[in-house]
Amino acid sequence: MAKEQEENGNGSSKLLIELPLGEAAEGFELEKAICSHGLFMLAPNHWDPISRSFSRPFRLTSPPLTVTVGISQPPTSSSSTLYLRVYGASSLSPLHRHSLLNQVSRMLRLSESEENKVREFRSIVEALHGEEEATECLRSFSGRVFRSPTLFEDMVKCILLCNCQFSRTLSMAKALCELQFEIQHQISSSKAAEDDFIPKTPAGKESKRKLRVSKVSIRLESKLTESKVDNSVSDLQLSQEPHDFVGMGSFPSPEELAKLDESFLAKRCNLGYRASRILKLAQGVVQGNIQLTQLEEDCKETSLSSYDKLSQRLRQIDGFGPFTCANVLMCMGFYHVIPADSETIRHLKQAHSKSCTVQTVGRDVELIYAKYAPFQFLAYWAEMWHFYGQRFGKLSELPVSDYKLITASNMKHKKIATRKRSKTSAEE
Repeated sequence: MAKEQEENGNGSSKLLIELPLGEAAEGFELEKAICSHGLFMLAPNHWDPISRSFSRPFRLTSPPLTVTVGISQPPTSSSSTLYLRVYGASSLSPLHRHSLLNQVSRMLRLSESEENKVREFRSIVEALHGEEEATECLRSFSGRVFRSPTLFEDMVKCILLCNCQFSRTLSMAKALCELQFEIQHQISSSKAAEDDFIPKTPAGKESKRKLRVSKVSIRLESKLTESKVDNSVSDLQLSQEPHDFVGMGSFPSPEELAKLDESFLAKRCNLGYRASRILKLAQGVVQGNIQLTQLEEDCKETSLSSYDKLSQRLRQIDGFGPFTCANVLMCMGFYHVIPADSETIRHLKQAHSKSCTVQTVGRDVELIYAKYAPFQFLAYWAEMWHFYGQRFGKLSELPVSDYKLITASNMKHKKIATRKRSKTSAEE
């Protein structure tokens, strides 16, 4: 059972919640659990390589509340607890506390079913290779793949991963969180400001509208810096640069996105055609046509038949093709299908000397990773993530400003030269 206590320091209060890891404690490392997929680099996530801690705003329900939470693991080899520091709060209601713990557990895959999958995958690896003979990438991979606190955030971010360089994915996610900050603060200021924010102008006037929103954002940021009272941008002692959260909110909710103008959303966040898909997804959730809770419930049974049923339902959502569906279902706990794209083709060529095409890559990954069934994706991703580390250095130690270097074009080179890291330059 999680324990909590109030902490005080530097003139601000924070609530410390101790979250027992339970059966997941054996071999659990927060750094590996978080820095295991590119999703950890997307806003509003913030990994601090110096303190090896994670922070982001969490949206709690019943009633709605946004708080910034820092997550760390005590530096002891026998640690079986995570520390959750809720900044700007001295207490949480039982419902808010339950909401937070559920989201953290989802994000880090701390459920019993996920722990069973981790152990089963490790057993398969050991049986195939032997504990001493397993390749370095399989030995070092924890078997946990980082995901978002909510399914909706995962779905949107899987859309952001399609057909673009990772640097643009990063910028689009950041823009969405900045947009949420603007929405939230304009709603809280006055109804008139809210009406002015929701654009009803033709696309030709969009640039003027964007300029006005930008000015409002600057004004709000200055006001926030002076007052220092907003829960979503509290001063984070675990972060080297807590002001990174100034001007950035949490990830936008379906309700916040559903009412926006498509042209405005596309231009404000540089989403291009993705704006339409994200908008329709948000509207489907708000209107009840897409039942996120039911989808989460149905994925508890990770059989092939349930995968096929969920895949068919996701494919009915506009813009959810095979790649996006496979990524979303991976986030939901299905590991037997590998989301294949041009990056997969590049990896098979470099790592397996396998020449393949868009038409054959699906069949090729099935043949190469079939022996790891039903965890083909975990084996594939262990390789992929290891190769990224070889090119860019240890990914959990990269400064934020270097995340944009992780692109397919840079994977062609043996080593990417990154600037020297120090305590003062680790975060920018």
